[in-house]
Amino acid sequence: MDEVRDGRDTPPSCFEAIEIIEAAILALVAVATAWSGYPAAQWAGKRAEQYSKASRLRVMAEGLATLAGQERIYDSDTFDSWLVARLEGKEMAAEFFERRFRDEYRLAFTAWMRTDPFNNAQAPPGPIFMPEYHNAKHEQFLGLNKQAADVAEQGTKSGETGDEYVRITVLLATVLLITAIGQRFHFKAVRVVFMILACVLLCLPLLRL
Repeated sequence: MDEVRDGRDTPPSCFEAIEIIEAAILALVAVATAWSGYPAAQWAGKRAEQYSKASRLRVMAEGLATLAGQERIYDSDTFDSWLVARLEGKEMAAEFFERRFRDEYRLAFTAWMRTDPFNNAQAPPGPIFMPEYHNAKHEQFLGLNKQAADVAEQGTKSGETGDEYVRITVLLATVLLITAIGQRFHFKAVRVVFMILACVLLCLPLLRL
């Protein structure tokens, strides 16, 4: 009576070749997983570092914005006091307040006075409306705020790159699972299918980068 043949009748040499290829796939996946895990952690660390730097810059920027606002209030209050003294004819008081102008404000005040504001109805309402009026702290605030936004954007991009490596690591883990499942079968055709599927998935990370 003829014995029923099944997949176990496949010549041993064929299974040996399949097992060698499977072993090669497992070794390659192990190396690729280590390769993918390292940059994933590296990019995650870079994202945290960049977000932390962006937060520090924003705190510094907010501090400068507060100081700039205080200086603007000081400029306005000092000018109002000078204007009242000037209109009331109190020259000594006007000179006193004028000496208290900040250097940045004094430049705008001098330019404003050249417009003959007491006789020229078209003159700007005050020195702070002059193009010469600048506040260094406010400009520093704008610069730091922009720098913080740029660093935060870099952190977002670093996070996206790290997430891509994490997805690749998960994909490689799937290759390991498929290869391990394929090794459980004794049918040559089934093992070849699983092996091909594992090879296709193994090539996907190269297409994603």
